[in-house]
Amino acid sequence: MTSTRYSGYQSFSYLEPGADFRDFTLAADVDRLPGHDLRLTAEQEARVARLLADNIVVSLHDHPVRLPEKAEVELLAWNREARLAYGYAGLSRSGMDAVFDNLGWGACESRAGWKWDDVITDLGMRFCDFAHQDYVIRAESVEDIRRAHAEGRLAVVAGLEGAALIENEVDRIDVLYGLGVRQMGIAFSDSNSLGGGLREKRDGGLTTFGRRAVRRMNQLGMAIDLSHAGDRTALDVIEASDKPVLITHAGARGLWDTPRMKPDEVIRACAQAGGMIGIEAAPHTTVSPEHRRHTIESVMDHFRYCVDLVGIEHVGFGPDTFFGDHMGLHHAMSEKLGVRDAITSGPAFEPVEYVAGLENPGECFPNITRWLVAHGYSDEDIAAVIGGNALRVLEKIW
Repeated sequence: MTSTRYSGYQSFSYLEPGADFRDFTLAADVDRLPGHDLRLTAEQEARVARLLADNIVVSLHDHPVRLPEKAEVELLAWNREARLAYGYAGLSRSGMDAVFDNLGWGACESRAGWKWDDVITDLGMRFCDFAHQDYVIRAESVEDIRRAHAEGRLAVVAGLEGAALIENEVDRIDVLYGLGVRQMGIAFSDSNSLGGGLREKRDGGLTTFGRRAVRRMNQLGMAIDLSHAGDRTALDVIEASDKPVLITHAGARGLWDTPRMKPDEVIRACAQAGGMIGIEAAPHTTVSPEHRRHTIESVMDHFRYCVDLVGIEHVGFGPDTFFGDHMGLHHAMSEKLGVRDAITSGPAFEPVEYVAGLENPGECFPNITRWLVAHGYSDEDIAAVIGGNALRVLEKIW
């Protein structure tokens, strides 16, 4: 499952650490923690390898950067530098052909969806790093994703979790598209000029300006994400959009009752309009009543629930993982910006240090595929959920 196209490049190695930029000790992107054993036979492992090699694998949402080793202490200083190192080595082992990388982390100080200048800086820094290596390619079309698969490369789709940065200027969507952004969320948990976020007690729905923004994204061919939108806003977007929309990283509220999960009504409406949901795996999100200790088993409970609800053709995965201490990041963000109340406000769960089996972008799809093989899913169904469904929907959107 290791890509032979990766030649060992490390982010910003064309510069001198400490002289040209502040050097942080970063988390390892390979073998940081023990692997998760799903106890497959040699024959099953061979099938997993074949499925990952033969099919296009797409993550609808991840953050494939290496967090500081002391994430809880150094996160905000690392953020301000905006020079976020990619986990190239870990990604080369991931089996992925494409990943939706949600930018906007570097340089940010507010949680309101990241500011315009911050995001432009992030885009430039990320793409500058990409320009100095030959494994990752910038993906702006389905054809780019197919080319990455054929060449053994990784296609990275630039995305944003929320649209607050466009303020009330719809033409900024055009600017973002021109800079390579191909997916954007309506709101990142808090409300903005487009509509309501999932943190709001009263969701006023999609605004008049939000409808203009949805129309512009449709016209450009930019995928719309509802993961952090409020329920009313999500339904309004689905109704207003001429193209399918995505829930790139969430789970089912019918299984785990927190605002971060989506109710059946929203998941059904999204599917009926031709869209899909990517199942989330960030710590303490997709917990389930059967598995209150968050592991791959909890996550796959949400997968099965959504498959039963809308059919396997409308389900995929957006694990939402990092290389490094994701819980340390949560603690730092919670203290500074208060981002976790939409998770902790739900039922009681057993805290974990990491989600066993789905801890980082390098291990998610190999282990998801292992789980699907172990549970008797067909090659056709596995190919659909690890990437085929995403390609089908993206072809309609882009």
